[in-house]
Amino acid sequence: MTYALVDCNSFYASCERVFRPDLKDRPIVVLSNNDGCVVALSKEAKKVGIKMCEPWFKIKDSFTRQGGVAFSSNYELYADISARVMQTLEYSAPRIEIYSIDEAFLDLSGVSSCTELEQFGRECQEKVKCWTGMPVRVGIGPTKTLAKAASYGAKKYLATGGVVDLSKKERQRKLMSIMPIEEIWGVGSRLKQHLNKMGITTALELADTDTKLIRRRFSIVLERTVMELRGYPCIGLEEHPSTKKEIVVSRTFGKKVTTLESINEAVSDYAARAAEKLRRENQYCRVVSVFARTNPFRLQDQQYSNILSCKLNLPTNDTRDILQVTKMLSRKVYKSGYNFIKAGVMLSDFYDKGVYQSDFFIPDSRRPKSEKLMKTIDKINATSENRVTFAAQGVRKPWSMHRHFQSPKYTTNWDELLVVS
Repeated sequence: MTYALVDCNSFYASCERVFRPDLKDRPIVVLSNNDGCVVALSKEAKKVGIKMCEPWFKIKDSFTRQGGVAFSSNYELYADISARVMQTLEYSAPRIEIYSIDEAFLDLSGVSSCTELEQFGRECQEKVKCWTGMPVRVGIGPTKTLAKAASYGAKKYLATGGVVDLSKKERQRKLMSIMPIEEIWGVGSRLKQHLNKMGITTALELADTDTKLIRRRFSIVLERTVMELRGYPCIGLEEHPSTKKEIVVSRTFGKKVTTLESINEAVSDYAARAAEKLRRENQYCRVVSVFARTNPFRLQDQQYSNILSCKLNLPTNDTRDILQVTKMLSRKVYKSGYNFIKAGVMLSDFYDKGVYQSDFFIPDSRRPKSEKLMKTIDKINATSENRVTFAAQGVRKPWSMHRHFQSPKYTTNWDELLVVS
């Protein structure tokens, strides 16, 4: 087996550069909801001292003086560019696993008989850059863990040109000898501390550790990691993502919310979005939860947080059923006299269609033609500029989050297409 890991460089920042060539080599940061703190940054921003999670109000003046540019999160743009990158990669390999919004594993079985693997990586880079405008790096190895390690090498060492091939044993051991233990796929900070106490500080030292000792002291999961570092594939390609166990939609409000009406509107809006995601998973949920909290950083405010759940008689993915429950729960979660800053909806306890055994003593409360109606609404919302919404979601939505620096939705909104003069 041979795997390639294709990873987009500084994904969010690079997405902003695709339609803004004037931003080349300028520091870029992408901000969290309500433009609160830095959640993504370019390598140029790192060079001028910006760090992840720094509050925007603290760095705003110094960052702009150094020529930096800030953007509010533009999730619609990022998701669409991600889909274009993944579609491009499907032309490069027979099988791929979309690992995250900016990463994908490729199965390169048989590719080495047609072309050199490093050359394949360079061609893959060029194709993605040409077709989508996104810069990527490519790590290649006989296992997914070694492909991840190769990607680390491609990012760390600029001389590689963004492509590292670890097909050969001597190259694997050379990179692992200078690769810190915490950079290994699946090794977190807590595990790093335990391994350091055993004298294991590099990937090579972990690879050379007795697997029986690793399994006895830790777990079979870390034992598989050791075997993968030795070049024995233990983790296969997952072409179809596993079904989610829960769906959560939550947002921080653009301003403090004090009324039940606003809480109801916000929770209803999140519930409609969660139901839409549930239908995309082809699942039905039986448990609906609503939560809300105040701002823990405003010490002058009274603090409050709560979450309540309701178990349905029958699993559903009909937005109307979910809205009915969330409105009831939000009334119970809400308390007057508090400044709420965040609320959300969680759907859980999922079922496939038709697999749930109903209770003989509970009447069937499912709505007629529910499936057809929801499919029609989803189709309209996916293809039309004007969305179909429920009255409970509100119209003006004064509580919605602020995104003062958001770039246009260049690829998903007709009114925001790039105009070239």
